[in-house]
Amino acid sequence: MTDKTIRLTMAQALVLAMSRQMTVIEGEKLPIFGGVFAIFGHGNVAGIGEALYGVRDVLPTYRGHNEQGMANTAVAYAKASFRRRFMAVTSSIGPGATNMITSAALAHVNRLPVLFLPGDVFANRAPDPVLQQVEDWGNGTVSANDAFMPVSRYFDRLTRPEQLIPAFNRAMQVLTDPAECGPVTLALCQDVQAEAYDYPAGFFEERVWSQRRVRPDSDELAAAVALLKAAKKPVIIAGGGVLYSGAAQTLQAFATRFGIPVMETNAGKSSLPHDHALGMGSVGVTGTSAANRLAVDADLLLSVGSRLQDFTTGSWALFQAPDFRILGLNTQLFDAGKHRSQPLIADAKVGLELLAEALGDWHAPSGWTESAKAGKADWLKAAAAVMAPTNALPSDAQVIGAVSRACGPESIVVGASGGLPGELHKLWPAGSPGTYHLEYGYSTMGYEISGGLGVKLARPDRDVVVMLGDGSYMMLNTEIATSIMLGAKLTVVLLDNRGFGCINRLQMATGGANFNNLLADTHHESLPDIDFAAHAASMGAKALKVASIAELEAALHASKAEPRTTVIVVDTDPLIATEAGGHWWDVAVPEVSPRSAVNTARADYVAGITKQRL
Repeated sequence: MTDKTIRLTMAQALVLAMSRQMTVIEGEKLPIFGGVFAIFGHGNVAGIGEALYGVRDVLPTYRGHNEQGMANTAVAYAKASFRRRFMAVTSSIGPGATNMITSAALAHVNRLPVLFLPGDVFANRAPDPVLQQVEDWGNGTVSANDAFMPVSRYFDRLTRPEQLIPAFNRAMQVLTDPAECGPVTLALCQDVQAEAYDYPAGFFEERVWSQRRVRPDSDELAAAVALLKAAKKPVIIAGGGVLYSGAAQTLQAFATRFGIPVMETNAGKSSLPHDHALGMGSVGVTGTSAANRLAVDADLLLSVGSRLQDFTTGSWALFQAPDFRILGLNTQLFDAGKHRSQPLIADAKVGLELLAEALGDWHAPSGWTESAKAGKADWLKAAAAVMAPTNALPSDAQVIGAVSRACGPESIVVGASGGLPGELHKLWPAGSPGTYHLEYGYSTMGYEISGGLGVKLARPDRDVVVMLGDGSYMMLNTEIATSIMLGAKLTVVLLDNRGFGCINRLQMATGGANFNNLLADTHHESLPDIDFAAHAASMGAKALKVASIAELEAALHASKAEPRTTVIVVDTDPLIATEAGGHWWDVAVPEVSPRSAVNTARADYVAGITKQRL
C-alpha cells in the first residue's frame, strides 16, 4: 500500500466502496445503500462475509430466511424509496443464487434498482467442480449465474480483483440512471473475493449521486404541445415514473389547470389522492368504470412514466377512438415509443412543467372534464356498495373496506399477485404518494410479506399493512421471522379462500372446469386444515383469526398498540369479485374443445381480439 493505493481483497474493496456512495434527499445526505441482505454459504461467507463484518457499523448487514424473500425485501425498499436509495443482496453459489432470479426478474420488469452479489465458481478452476457448481461440457465458462443475464440491466462476472473498478462504476451508473434503472448483478468468483489488490485510493472517495432530470428535445416538445392542443378528449395515465420523479404534485396541478382526467396504473396509483375530482382511479383490466369509460372514447393519451402493460391497456383493446394517439412522456425511449407513440423523452416533472408553460391558457373542452367528474361520482357510489360489510362470508372488497376504514389513507398498503391486486387497484383509497405499494408488473406470488418488510425498512415512520391470500402466504412467509428480528412491525391481513381463488375465477371465465386451483378441486386424499394464525405465532408474530368484518376492524384497531408484527386471518369467499369497472383481457381460449363452455368462451374471445389495436 502507498499513499495513493489501499491494499484490500476484492470483497473488502467492494463493500468499502459501497459504503462511500451517498445521495441527498430533501437536503439530507444519506448513504445510497440502505444495507445488505445476506444468507451466507461456502461461496460468500469467507470472502464478502468477512468484508461485510468489517464495515458493519456503516453498512448494516441483515440476515434473511430465504434468498428470494430477502431479495424481494430489497426490491420493495427501492420502490418505497422512489428509487433514490436501494440495497444489495448476497448469497452463495448454486441454489442460493438461483433462488434470487425471480426477484431479479421482478426488479427488471418494474425498473427498480437492486445490486445482486451472488457467489460464483473459482476463477482459477483448480478445485472444479466445486460444490453446487453447474457444469456445461460444451462451454467451460458457464455458471448458474448466467441465468441472471436476461434479468439484469448490467451483468458482470469478476474473475480478477482489478475488474471491480470499472464494474462497480458501471453498476452505480445503471442503479442511479432514470432510463436504465434496474437490477445489476456482479457475480463474485469465490477465490477472487479473497484476492488482494492495490486499489487506487480515489476509488473509495465519497461520491454523491443526484437524480438526473432529463430535459426534452425542443422538436419533441413542440410536437407534444401540438398534439395536446388538438385533442378534444385527452386523458392522462400516471405510471410509476410519476412517483419516482417526485412529480405527483406537478401532475395534480397540471390536471387541474388543464381539466384533463387522470388514470393510474398499479405502479402509479397514489400519484393523485383518492379524493381528487379528476382522479379517475385505476385503468384497464382492473380499471374503474370512471376511467375505462373515458379511455374508450379518448382521442389522446398522455402516458407519463408508464410502460403500458397489457393490464393497463386492456390488451390494447381498451382505446377505441379511430383517431386515437399516444404521447409517451418517459425517460426511456423503449417505453415512450410503444405502439407508434409520439415520444417526449424527459423526466416526468420537468416534462409536465415545460408542457404546462407551452400550453398557456389552453384547456380541455369543459364538457369532457365535467363528464369525467360525473363518472367519478358514480364510481364512488359503486365502490362504497361493494366494500360495505354484510353478514355473509366476506368478499375481498369487503375486507379492503374494513382495512381502509381501520387503517386510514396514510397507511401504506402492500400486495402482489392473485385477486387482491385487481380489487385493491380499483378500491383502495390511496392518500399521499407511495401509500399504495403493489407488485403487479411481474405478478409475483409470495412478494407481499417480504415486500412489506422492505417498505417498513424504507418508511419506518408509516404503518405498513400487508394484504395477501393463503396461496401467496404458503409460497413465502419466512420474512415474518425477519420482521420480528429487526423490530420492523407489519400488520398482515391474510384472506383465506382455501386455494388460488383468482386464477380459479379466470379458469371459469375462459370456460374451464374448476380444476386444480381451489383445494377442494385438486387431486387429494384429504384436505389440509391449516391454522395460519398458529403458524404465524410460531415465528413470533401476534396472530389471531377473526370471524367477521366487525371483528376484523376491531382487531386492526387493537393491533395499532402492538409493537410487533401482527397477523390477522379471515375466511373469504373465493368466487366474488367486483363487477363494476374492469375490462377484457387477452387470455387465449382453446380453438377446439369437446366442452360447450370452452366453445362459448372461445367465441367471446374471438370477439374481443377484433378490438385490439396493433
